[in-house]
Amino acid sequence: MPVTTTGVQYSGIWNLSSQASAVALGTWTGLPQLYAWGRNQSGQLGLGSITNYSSPKQVSSLVNWNKLASANSNSIAIKIDGTLWTCGLNTSGQLGLGNTTNYSSFKQVGALTTWSAIAVGGTFCGAIKTDGTLWTWGSSSQGQLGLGNTTNYSSPKQVGALTAWSKIANGINHFLVIKTDGTLWAWGRNVEGQLGLGNVTAYSSPKQVGALTTWSSIASCSGSSSSMLIKTDGTLWGWGQNDSGQLGLGNLTNYSSPKQVGALTTWSKIAAGDSTIAVKTDGTLWSWGNNAFGTLGLNNTTGYSSPKQVGALTTWFNIAVGHQAAVTKTDGTLWTWGRNVFGQLGLGNLIYYSSPKQVGALTTWGAVSCSANSVIAIKTS
Repeated sequence: MPVTTTGVQYSGIWNLSSQASAVALGTWTGLPQLYAWGRNQSGQLGLGSITNYSSPKQVSSLVNWNKLASANSNSIAIKIDGTLWTCGLNTSGQLGLGNTTNYSSFKQVGALTTWSAIAVGGTFCGAIKTDGTLWTWGSSSQGQLGLGNTTNYSSPKQVGALTAWSKIANGINHFLVIKTDGTLWAWGRNVEGQLGLGNVTAYSSPKQVGALTTWSSIASCSGSSSSMLIKTDGTLWGWGQNDSGQLGLGNLTNYSSPKQVGALTTWSKIAAGDSTIAVKTDGTLWSWGNNAFGTLGLNNTTGYSSPKQVGALTTWFNIAVGHQAAVTKTDGTLWTWGRNVFGQLGLGNLIYYSSPKQVGALTTWGAVSCSANSVIAIKTS
């Protein structure tokens, strides 16, 4: 069950985590604080420096963080009050601040208090407001902003006029977005078929993926060109790049249209990149794909192209994956494993681990997000 501490209670909707996806608190009490660690060459940890850290460091004294997402060189977050904040590399205007200046501490994007969902790539961002409108900014070299062009923008621009956007995720240079009616839409780079449209044609405006209205959850893959989704019936689907077996289909073949992973209807949460991890409805943890750094948590460095269970526990909750994995349990503890060259495991060292290791002894961790080499997370006071 969710962690509680004394203080004011906040509620949020859990949203899929990955290298660059947004995750939110479940139901928590206390004052949500933001922590970060790992690689920080562009100030993406928001700590006011470009120093790497091998253990969790609190991001300023600001509190009331709710949703967060991270990419290789920048981070984005929403507070409980609906304000939007960014930090890190800004060469393409990806921080949304109307300039191309890098910032090593979080800066508020405008003054609006209506931001609801977020996704971030290394050079671009997307967000949904509470009114259901969709906004993007940053690099559009592959048409990934969905604005019908390849022009960069350093402040948020609305994608069309629709007010029906619900969930958002991204890959290297593409977006996947689910509408309130359960339909799936994609645009941007498509060399590996990651848009799921049955071709490898790039698009600079939203295109519907099939006709289904049963898409439920998306895993962002900011470090790769694959796409992983869960439907409302609990089935798991993947397409796009599959050179490491990250689609879980038992092969290394790329696909340009959705393919079901096995026949199970018990998938609950998914986080993906070159390595993929997932949680089932029974709380068990599963992984597959690239395992060169021990990212799959299977106590080896063998890659797998189909799901393998990580241990026997049934208490896994929030998940995120980059070259390392960061996962919380239902008791609020935080566990990491995988690559650790920048201290991104938060264990105070640079040692790689191929099985889960607990980060400290705290039981108040909530949302967590990974880039390739860093982690940001929310914990309560």
